[in-house]
Amino acid sequence: MRFDDGLVQSLHEGVFDTPLWDGFLNRLRAVSAASLVVLAIRPKGQAELSVLSAGEGPVAAIHGMLACAVLREGRCYALEELFDLVDPRERDALRDALGDARINALRVVRVTEPSGVDGWLVCAGGRALGSSAGALVLGLAPHLRIALRNFASLERERFRSAVTGEAVNRLKIAWMTLNAQGGIVESTENMEQMFQWGTLLRRGRYERLQPASPVIDRQLTGYLKQVAAGKAMRPLAINLSQDPWFDMLVAPLQGDTISGHRSATVIVYVSGDRRSQADRCEQLVDLFGLLPSEARLAWLLAQATSIAEAAETLGITVETARNYSKKIYAKTGARGHAELVRVIMTSVLALS
Repeated sequence: MRFDDGLVQSLHEGVFDTPLWDGFLNRLRAVSAASLVVLAIRPKGQAELSVLSAGEGPVAAIHGMLACAVLREGRCYALEELFDLVDPRERDALRDALGDARINALRVVRVTEPSGVDGWLVCAGGRALGSSAGALVLGLAPHLRIALRNFASLERERFRSAVTGEAVNRLKIAWMTLNAQGGIVESTENMEQMFQWGTLLRRGRYERLQPASPVIDRQLTGYLKQVAAGKAMRPLAINLSQDPWFDMLVAPLQGDTISGHRSATVIVYVSGDRRSQADRCEQLVDLFGLLPSEARLAWLLAQATSIAEAAETLGITVETARNYSKKIYAKTGARGHAELVRVIMTSVLALS
């Protein structure tokens, strides 16, 4: 059937509305002359319906009818047909609720998108609501199925993004993309937090990434120029600070997309820890019962530093460092250097 201009468009754009499908529901209410329009959604495997509505009326009563009536997919039902499908013990109460709101006509269609999300589209009103409303909701059914499929896909991606983002946050890793001039195209929220941790990296003029070190700034600029010129470049690892630990990896951005990222040239992964080495040593004392001297050595060993290098850094002999390490292994339960790295770096220190 021929729809009001913009009705189908507003249905597909509804996944971006706040509240969801608000524009579509209000437009459908005006076109159908319904006093109440309802869109109910039930994700696969769930019993509860999420109900969206426009207009005045007994939304709770309609919600109750949809929750207990089994409707054939793709078929339009009228009010009396719907009453025949609900629990007889609830029928009178539902009739009264609808009657009090002067709802004596209704048209509803149910659709199911491929992943299993169910949707019900309802137009309800007075006796003036006739067969044209039924034709309208039935004609919208294929478009509603597509809209629900897009909605389900977006919800899955939002969930995955949220879970991935939480994991990355806990690992204290952030990322941003840069254009050929070093301008920040896009960044994660925790990247903004890292900018606030100190002065090692900041947003400069024109949103350009500005390392505090002129040497690193020139190194980054040179790398960007070579990538922009089409030269094959391996990822560039740059240490920004040892204490607190802060470093970044710059890599060419692989592949073009149609999502607005074509202006980006590289992706920059930043990993940092605003806790100082002294803070971490205190935490190791609390966590494993180490002595302060043992904790200082343990933290250096956890950075994959050799015994000899750690001893030189701490100003002790290699033999003293070896004695300390035996006590560290005993207290942490580690059976060697490699396992000590795992024990410390996967402990709650990684979350603090």
